Amino acid sequence: MKKTVITVSREYGSGGRLIARKLADELGIGYYDGELLSLVAKESGYTEEFVRRNDQKKTQSLLYHLYIGSQILPASDMIFIAQSRVIKDLYNKESCVIVGRCADYVLRGFPDVVNVFVTAPLESRIARVRDEYGETAEKGDFRNYIIKKDKNRIAYYNYFADDAWGKVQTYDISVNSDIGVDKSADLIAQYIKEKCGE
Repeated sequence: MKKTVITVSREYGSGGRLIARKLADELGIGYYDGELLSLVAKESGYTEEFVRRNDQKKTQSLLYHLYIGSQILPASDMIFIAQSRVIKDLYNKESCVIVGRCADYVLRGFPDVVNVFVTAPLESRIARVRDEYGETAEKGDFRNYIIKKDKNRIAYYNYFADDAWGKVQTYDISVNSDIGVDKSADLIAQYIKEKCGE
């Protein structure tokens, strides 16, 4: 397969991260999710703790921007800029899978990029978050817990990108993970091989 970068966006609890890891293993290429934060820390000079604390967060309000003015960018914006540089560096260096972090937007228009979106019915996501991930939700309300997590992802993406998160036209392939992690990864790998060549 020629050099290809795969971006994976996913609904919370859809198993997108697991599928992305399996896909990277199956294709024999690099995998970047939390590992990206170490690279961002190195690139930016910020501590890894600072990067983790401000990862995938958007600035709170217009009032905050007005208060700060042009003196300094909010921490989340500085992290996003550094993260975008790291994502572009990875694109230039190797074939890899990058999970989340607006990578599909950062690499929009770049050749040899395949954008994937992983979805699943809400009930399936609730079961995965509760049973596989072992997470807890306030008062056991996993429905609202997952909806809130997705809203945070949507807000982050829509803050930095000039497109809408989850909009089908921005992805090459969308997969419903109810078919299973392995089958989802196999399906995406097959698509990539067909699109990008063996």
